[in-house]
Amino acid sequence: MENQSNGSKSQAYIEGSAVKETRALVAELCRHFYTLGWVSGTGGSITIKAHDESIPKSNQLIVMSPSGVQKERMVAEDMYVLGSDGSVLSSPSHKGYPHKPPKCTECAPLFMKAYLMRNAGAVIHSHGMESCIATMIRPFAKEFRITHMEMIKGIQGHGYHDELVIPIVENTAREGELTDALSEAIEAYPKATAVLVRNHGIYVWGDSWISAKTQAECYHYLFDAAIRLHQLGLDWSTPSHGPVHHVKELHSNRVIGLDENHARYPNLHCILLDIEGTTTPISFVTDVLFPYAHQNVRKHLDATYDTEETQDDIKLLRAQVEDDLKDGLSSLPIPPADTGKEEVIASVVANVEEMIRKDRKITSLKQLQGHIWRVGYQNNELEGVVFTDVPDALEKWHALGIKVYIYSSGSREAQRLIFGKSNYGDLRKYLYGFFDTTIGHKRDARSYSEISLSLGVDRPSEILFLTDVYQEALAAKEAGLEAIITVRPGNAPLPENHGFKTVQSFSEI
Repeated sequence: MENQSNGSKSQAYIEGSAVKETRALVAELCRHFYTLGWVSGTGGSITIKAHDESIPKSNQLIVMSPSGVQKERMVAEDMYVLGSDGSVLSSPSHKGYPHKPPKCTECAPLFMKAYLMRNAGAVIHSHGMESCIATMIRPFAKEFRITHMEMIKGIQGHGYHDELVIPIVENTAREGELTDALSEAIEAYPKATAVLVRNHGIYVWGDSWISAKTQAECYHYLFDAAIRLHQLGLDWSTPSHGPVHHVKELHSNRVIGLDENHARYPNLHCILLDIEGTTTPISFVTDVLFPYAHQNVRKHLDATYDTEETQDDIKLLRAQVEDDLKDGLSSLPIPPADTGKEEVIASVVANVEEMIRKDRKITSLKQLQGHIWRVGYQNNELEGVVFTDVPDALEKWHALGIKVYIYSSGSREAQRLIFGKSNYGDLRKYLYGFFDTTIGHKRDARSYSEISLSLGVDRPSEILFLTDVYQEALAAKEAGLEAIITVRPGNAPLPENHGFKTVQSFSEI
């Protein structure tokens, strides 16, 4: 009886409104994407999960467009319905001459990788011309990279000042043969929501069809921008989008290293910077930023309590406190969301004040602090501080074609604020991206391995990490990066015989 009940439920789901509406939606989107040139000539494909609140996303049915058909003429009845494991549960009927017998898209195995590996809600495969040409401009590149473009904000997890990185895999004669390469790219690039196929097109996924569609539109815009900038002789992959530099020539002529040892880092491509004690005095963080957050946390929560952002901050803090209680680190739980506002705020404030006092390097605290500091910068109550040698060094490295990134325990937003509203103006034009503890703890070698993958270098040793913390330098070295320790006023003393090169100023590098 139980099996019959489950079978009835499954059949009801297949024949229900969720699947029916998703079938119609796929047909509608195919017609729209045809006008954009993404699915012309029967190419390209779309797949969307049939959303049902009563069914976990991973188990929801999948609606998929067929292969080799005129996408702009498809109707809901032309769609395939697949189970969460990729098995075909429902197929369209043959329409007769001149139509070919129905066939599920050859993209199906690739779509399933995005569903299984990224828990996607929809996947779009486009043959848009922009996505093809973007892979041809630099025919040996393994990635497409672009930064400082407004439409990057439309890509999940990215902001204007971030570097967007999309892996490129080589095309094959048959679409299904791309499955392994796409799977490897998805695994190697955890932040990516797309994979480019050279001379072919792009696969884009999102949590929902709206997310996938929005991102696909942004990706195509960015590809078109890169093509136009390339035609103008401008470099789309740099923050300034200035004239294209011959980076190899610059690398062969530049002096990198300490004193006269210009051969110390002959293959350096990227510099990864810590903030506190490296680019910025520790006193700015301890004497200015922390007190400001401490003094304004209640005011901020009270003023923004009903916003989605603050509710997300509280949710993240609540989860952290629950983990702390299990580990015996906290004694004041944060009440559920349906509790009174004042009670929730009081408990959040108490926990945050204790976390600040202990200088805990946890994402939930750093995220809330970043939002409080943002208000302070906007009201001109805060100004970022960097050492006097930092602006010149950033400008020099940028001119040499060296990409500079930030890795700090502070949130990415807090990082952008320090460099965007610094005592030397907006320095973000020299920075390619920002990493925080969401990628991992700074004393864990795996964090630096993940960053190496994100930066797309052939070897981790092509990255130079600058930090004031011995344990961080040790972790970076374990991951294969080069590391230098900065000795700045107010920094903690280093262990004897630590074995790392030290500098007191970036001008020594």
